[in-house]
Amino acid sequence: MKTITALLGLACVGVLALVPEAAMAQATRTWVSSVGDDVNPCSRTAPCKTFAGAISKTAINGEINCLDSGGFGSVTITKSITIKCEGVIGGILAAGTFGVNINDSGSGTPGTAIVTLSGLDIEGAGTGTNGVQFISGAVLHVHKTQIRNFRQSGAAGNGINVEPSSGSNKRVFVADSYITDNGSTNQNGGILVRATGGAQVNVTVTNTKLEGNSNGIFMDAAGGGSNSRVNVTHSTIAGSSNSGVAISSTGATFTAVIADSLISFNSNTGVAAAGAGAVARIGSNTISNNGTGVSGTVQSFKNNQIVDNGVDGTPVTAVSSGGNILN
Repeated sequence: MKTITALLGLACVGVLALVPEAAMAQATRTWVSSVGDDVNPCSRTAPCKTFAGAISKTAINGEINCLDSGGFGSVTITKSITIKCEGVIGGILAAGTFGVNINDSGSGTPGTAIVTLSGLDIEGAGTGTNGVQFISGAVLHVHKTQIRNFRQSGAAGNGINVEPSSGSNKRVFVADSYITDNGSTNQNGGILVRATGGAQVNVTVTNTKLEGNSNGIFMDAAGGGSNSRVNVTHSTIAGSSNSGVAISSTGATFTAVIADSLISFNSNTGVAAAGAGAVARIGSNTISNNGTGVSGTVQSFKNNQIVDNGVDGTPVTAVSSGGNILN
């Protein structure tokens, strides 16, 4: 009997050994610390060292928190998850690479991930590609986060790069954040919306400062994205080496609505919409001290202050809806 019992015990151990470690260890909430170790289970008393180490031990729809201030490394996110580090410095140093990559295309349910990033400090050190890149997923929330110095030359070099390749109603929400000093050419900037493969994107920016980027926000239909929209309110878009808000589309309708915001000291244009598919609608903004205030297909709610620009420019028409002028 003792021999049989021993053999059964060894068999159970063997079966357990075949169970993937991640499946056994995943928790709804995990922790990282500057003095942690990625061999740990990422519990509060035994935290991990990096976001990449913690994410494999965090369940879908779970949350990673920071116990203390530190640099926790770049991370690729392939599932619904929250990384939240308010109250401490949740640092990511991403020289020559991305900070956070949201890409669930290889998962069992592609295009469905809901991701929240809150309280992060993402530094590109002048050579980073994208602070946050949204390649595949459903929803991205960026809250109370600073993204800066992503200036790798070429097509990369963006604070937030929204570039899904498929699907409709991909949603990005940016609030209470600082996105500064990103972009090296007039084809990128603080926030780049350049969907591909017919993907359709809706981006909302609230109470956010986009300062010193190549473009504050650049919507570019050249990637082949479907009709997409950006709404901006209560924000500052200033000091861009090119334009504050730039929209370029000769095909799909790319629309930006900017309200109750300050758009100033942008070297080229405050708000520019170029191409048959590009439309900007502006209301209750101060657009001042830009090279040109507004240009292209810019519609106005007739309550903006466009003043003290090199050339103020004139909105082409009042915004209308159903044939009624909205003032």
